[in-house]
Amino acid sequence: LALQRDFYAYARQQQQGLWRQHPQRRAGEWPVLVLGRGEMGRATARALAGMGFPVTGWSRSEGPADAGVTRIAGEAALWQALPQARVLINLLPLTAQTAGLLNARLFAALPRGAGVINLARGRHLVDADLLAALASGQVGHAVLDVFHTEPLPADHPYWTHAQVTLLPHVAAQTDERSAAAVA
Repeated sequence: LALQRDFYAYARQQQQGLWRQHPQRRAGEWPVLVLGRGEMGRATARALAGMGFPVTGWSRSEGPADAGVTRIAGEAALWQALPQARVLINLLPLTAQTAGLLNARLFAALPRGAGVINLARGRHLVDADLLAALASGQVGHAVLDVFHTEPLPADHPYWTHAQVTLLPHVAAQTDERSAAAVA
C-alpha cells in the first residue's frame, strides 16, 4: 500500500517541507507479484487481492488455488510475469535455487520504477545489484526486512539510501502469547 500510494515519496517531501500531491493510482492498476505460495505468501496474496490489487502468486511448483489470485508455477512463468509487476514481494523459502534470485537479471525484467519488498531471507538478494537498480531508476523503492548480516552493519549503504526502507527483521515476529499455545 505504501508503494502504491507513494507514502515513501511523501516522507521525502516532508523532509524538504514540500506540499505536493501526486496523481492517485488505483489498486486495480497496480499489479503485485508475490514470490512464494506458502502460508505467508498465500495470506499476503489473498489480502492484497481483497483490496482490489491484481495479484499473481508464483511458486516453483503447482499449489492450491486462492480466490482472486492468479496462480503460476515454474521458471518460465516467473519470467513472463515479471514485466507486469509494479510491486514484487519475496516470501520464498531459502534454497539453493532461490539464493541470489533477486538479482540484476530479475530487476531488469521488472517495469521501470517497480517496488521490491524482501521479507523472506537476506541471501535471496544480491545487494550490489539492488543498489545499481535503484541508482538507475529500474527499481523505484525497496522495502527490506532481512539482510545477509543482522543487525545490518552501521556502514551499510542501505541505512542512508533515500529509496530504501529498512525494517529490523520484524515482518513476521513470533508472538509468544499465541506461539506458546501452539508449542
